[in-house]
Amino acid sequence: MICLEMPGRLGDVLVTSYGELKDNEYLDPKTAQVAIVDHVKQVCTEVRPATDEELPSPYIEEYRCALEAEMLKYVGEAYPKGFCSVYCINGKDVEGPGSDFELVVVISAARLSPQNFCNGSWRSIWNIEFTDDSQILELKGKLQVGAHYFEEGNVQLDAKHECRDSTIFQSPDDSAIAIASIIRHHETEYLASLEASYLNLPDTTFKDLRRKLPVTRTLFPWHNTSQFSLTREISKELGIGK
Repeated sequence: MICLEMPGRLGDVLVTSYGELKDNEYLDPKTAQVAIVDHVKQVCTEVRPATDEELPSPYIEEYRCALEAEMLKYVGEAYPKGFCSVYCINGKDVEGPGSDFELVVVISAARLSPQNFCNGSWRSIWNIEFTDDSQILELKGKLQVGAHYFEEGNVQLDAKHECRDSTIFQSPDDSAIAIASIIRHHETEYLASLEASYLNLPDTTFKDLRRKLPVTRTLFPWHNTSQFSLTREISKELGIGK
């Protein structure tokens, strides 16, 4: 998943399977444009307007647009260099109440600083199922954090987390606010748990990696090392104790 700038200052498009129309065409829901991408050069070469068949119905678009507006506010606060798009992946032709549909929120943020020997990325995908019969919205989130530090070494982090939640089916604006609040809560909570776990690494994880007892299952007798032949040989060689 990468983000590419579209020609003509139309903004950026996320290159993700959720917006893929063909091998090199990707829908940008915000602008209703289709970006043609050169995968080898990783650039957007041109854009074209999306057709009516490629866009959701007005009813679905109302929900999608409201959710995207709330998510853009959140991403702007939480991930200064992040990007977000909301796609309809099921039921995009639904014309009104009475049918189910599904939206997906895709968030991507990266901070690349090779001159400082470190790179980092955040990706989260939230599937939201709008179930008309039960009037419930089911949320399923997949979060992924990556970090790479390579000054005088090579340390990498690849952390993944999944979560679920639900809320009630409301109007487009109220549903969008509720969904954004749930996503904010889970992502903030996960980041806080990561920070807490890595602050405790020296006192917990690293200590657990060390062998508490040697292979002999006995503590080393530091008070009486002369019983070991290696100690006696060193003492003899150096003339200690004569």
